[in-house]
Amino acid sequence: MLEQRIQQHFIDSADLKYQAAQALSHPIAAAVQAVLACVTSGGKVLACGNGPSAAEAQQFAAFCVAGFERDRPELAALALTADSTLLTAPTGTTAQDAAQQFARQVRALGQAGDVLLALSVSGNDASLLAATEAAHERDMTVVVLTGRTGGKLAALMRETDVLISVPHDRAARVREVHALVLHCLADGVDAQLLGEQENPL
Repeated sequence: MLEQRIQQHFIDSADLKYQAAQALSHPIAAAVQAVLACVTSGGKVLACGNGPSAAEAQQFAAFCVAGFERDRPELAALALTADSTLLTAPTGTTAQDAAQQFARQVRALGQAGDVLLALSVSGNDASLLAATEAAHERDMTVVVLTGRTGGKLAALMRETDVLISVPHDRAARVREVHALVLHCLADGVDAQLLGEQENPL
């Protein structure tokens, strides 16, 4: 019984990835172009997310700086989730104050031409909504990875932004596809910078 349950996770994950491939390839390609335009013009990627999505934001920043599967010069990226001092600094007593944890960093570090990469399963995280608004104030492009409808983040998207909505409601499945999307982004940027190449296993 347990083994069947485990196998079903693999089957469900594979099915979703197969179904999402065609729907998400266009917005992922648009996100690759946005990141590429940013880093080749001297800009940087600021990545953020809450909970498990925070770890994915840090991983993408690491792909940019340390490389993905090929050697290349470092690309400027920073995970806004990585500084525990900033994230826990006293900011006020209201939930609205607490929701500014990423927005403050975007306002401090973001510049026109930079990219904000925001990851949220629901698309309704107050801290990501505030970060997106701060990015727009700085004339940054916003790339959002979310689930199903995109939630409130979808409503904030501008024409120059990119929304990548995984067509599923279950958080675990959405995060699995988010991980693959980040791999596609990193690989796509490398392919555009360095040319097509088969990578060794």
